Amino acid sequence: MQPIYVTGHRNPDADSIAAAIGYAELKRRLDPRNQYLAVRLGEPNAQTAWLIERSGAPLPDLLPHILLRVCDVMRESFPTAQDGEPVRQVGLTMAREGLDLLPIVDDDGELVGVMTERVLARRYIRESREASRLDAPTTVAAIVSVMEGQLQVGEAERQVAGRIWVLAMDVRSPTQVESGDIVVTGDRPDVQRRALERGAALLVTSNSVAADDGVLELARASDAAVATSRLDSYVTARMVTLAAPCHALMDAEPLTVRRDDLLFDVAAQIADVDYRAAVAVNSSGSPVGLITRSDLVGPEPRRVLLVDHAEQAQSVPGVEEAEIVEILDHHHVGSIETRVPVAATFDPVGSTATLVVERYRQAGMEPIPSTATMLLGAVLSDTVILNSPTTTERDHTVVEYLERVLELDATEFGREMFESTSDVSHVPADEIVGRDAKLYEVASGQTISIAQVETVGESLLERKGELLQALRAHREREGHLLSALMVTDILAKGSELLVAGDLAPVERAFDAEADGGVLELPGVMSRKKQVAPKLLAAAAR
Repeated sequence: MQPIYVTGHRNPDADSIAAAIGYAELKRRLDPRNQYLAVRLGEPNAQTAWLIERSGAPLPDLLPHILLRVCDVMRESFPTAQDGEPVRQVGLTMAREGLDLLPIVDDDGELVGVMTERVLARRYIRESREASRLDAPTTVAAIVSVMEGQLQVGEAERQVAGRIWVLAMDVRSPTQVESGDIVVTGDRPDVQRRALERGAALLVTSNSVAADDGVLELARASDAAVATSRLDSYVTARMVTLAAPCHALMDAEPLTVRRDDLLFDVAAQIADVDYRAAVAVNSSGSPVGLITRSDLVGPEPRRVLLVDHAEQAQSVPGVEEAEIVEILDHHHVGSIETRVPVAATFDPVGSTATLVVERYRQAGMEPIPSTATMLLGAVLSDTVILNSPTTTERDHTVVEYLERVLELDATEFGREMFESTSDVSHVPADEIVGRDAKLYEVASGQTISIAQVETVGESLLERKGELLQALRAHREREGHLLSALMVTDILAKGSELLVAGDLAPVERAFDAEADGGVLELPGVMSRKKQVAPKLLAAAAR
């Protein structure tokens, strides 16, 4: 079963990463039938990186998209055949496994071709009106093996490559047997001797008939091999052709794909190739999966659990094609659409991490120390050490609980976290305006971007001109209606809002005058509660 990816939003902050880690851990314990994997949609900011290092929690893997890949639908358990293996053995394997295609590998396990039912059928249609011939030099041992027979005279590893004849006529009848051919006979010694006299490289007697001493002596003198087959003459002749090594018939240029290729990108190729299939190979060229046309019909979508967001523009690329199994968020109901009813929680607390901790307590469970540290840092980050206007009593309760679990002072921990990560004065301006940026869709279908950085002191604001220029470039490049940056001083408990775009509606929304694209917002610390709603309303007018 495919895993369920637990993910926060793009440009992940501490709450997004911690909620994903914490909720994935809890869901694994509550629902062991499914595999819950915490992932991220971008690089962690400085605060989140500090929290990861401090807690010892593993950084979630990056999930670039949630679109279906080859590895999501391919068959991972399948047989392969060595390129020297007899065609008959390859065919039997295909029949036993119900495969229309079988990968052929060399001694190093690297894919060198594929055997298909189409190739096998064409091989026998081709020879239907002419004498059969081995498609490649074949050892006597391989021929004896497929006939389930025994070698009477000759070298097992000798290779033969001639035409294949069944001598059933009178010994005086004309024959086209030539030197190097393979001849199948019955129990007539005179016919057997004539085949050897004509230069047959291999004489096969059918129906378990053993050649007499005279025939064997002639074979030794002619440097020929003699073998018995327990099958009748017709089937024996068929088996000889099936003893040829499969590399002689295989398609040496098969369609190959990679595990992470998108289904959308390979579907047309698979439909175009005559055997309607592809082999997935790894970086060494070894086969790791099979994907057929039937695998492309109605595949199960990848599954995702969203935390700390419900906006499609903030979510993982391809989320519209995925199965959303749950949403856990503390923001407004966003633009995410689901195909089927799902459990969705939109609870007005200060942090998604608060909701995660509450679920641990409801289940009578406790997060492991590293996860608990991440969750504490996330609550303190989103509530600015419980000073944000979005802070609720439930956030206070969760922080007190985590203080007891971790045996530390939450306020001191929060101050250390902010002071250690608040200096962004040397970070490039274009990185600052995109860091922790969240996208919001307005009624017109356009988007606005709001980024936020939390600082201690006013050193960053000395770069207002540079930041405004970067904001304008960001807005133009991304096509946003507005691009804004909140610079929040956690000690002064206020923010300055830098805006690129039409300032008139923004000034009306905050009843404040912008000075060159900058609005002073004393007492404003929450993007979610105090800034985003007003900017969305202003942009919609």
